[in-house]
Amino acid sequence: MSLKIGLISDVHASPEPLQLALATLRQHDVEFILCAGDVAGYGSELDATVGLLLEYRCRVVLGNHDLWTIWESENNFDNQTYKYLRTLPVQDQLNVADTDLCMVHGSPPDSLMEGIKLLDEQGEIVPAQMAFWSEALGGCHCDVLIVGHTHQVFAEKLGETLVINPGSTVFNHTCAVVSLPEREVKFLALGDNLPVKSWHWGLFDK
Repeated sequence: MSLKIGLISDVHASPEPLQLALATLRQHDVEFILCAGDVAGYGSELDATVGLLLEYRCRVVLGNHDLWTIWESENNFDNQTYKYLRTLPVQDQLNVADTDLCMVHGSPPDSLMEGIKLLDEQGEIVPAQMAFWSEALGGCHCDVLIVGHTHQVFAEKLGETLVINPGSTVFNHTCAVVSLPEREVKFLALGDNLPVKSWHWGLFDK
């Protein structure tokens, strides 16, 4: 029997698109939801964003904006939002439907900044990037790798690993569902927004 997992990333302290993504994924009967980091950054409603992730019991990894927010909040030890951010792991591993999944924000094993960038500015695959990351991920011992950071939307086989970036809920206007053990991926547009496959292309080195 197929099992569906919801995927989100880079929610960036913006609860409205996050709420839309969570409701959309629930309509697709997902068993649970994974978030590939960057809960904080850009937006200004961090408390509400964290509240939604907790309400929907999302599994979340640490992103670079989350780490920077922790560094800036050294005196807020009693604040529940910052306590939550400090609990986030840099990597999450789980086995679902005989499939080994790994989730990081940037790239494995634990990079928050070196993101897997496969698309050009128009959202088209760059063959040289595919070749680079296929080799770079040669030591990645998982069947499915979930990433975020680059604000690009893709599901590509790199070496022996299916790599999925669901895109940013706020900037790409997307989320995704992966069905296991088939490893079929469906990208979902949020509301009436047009999906943006590659957002702010020049912002990232990789």
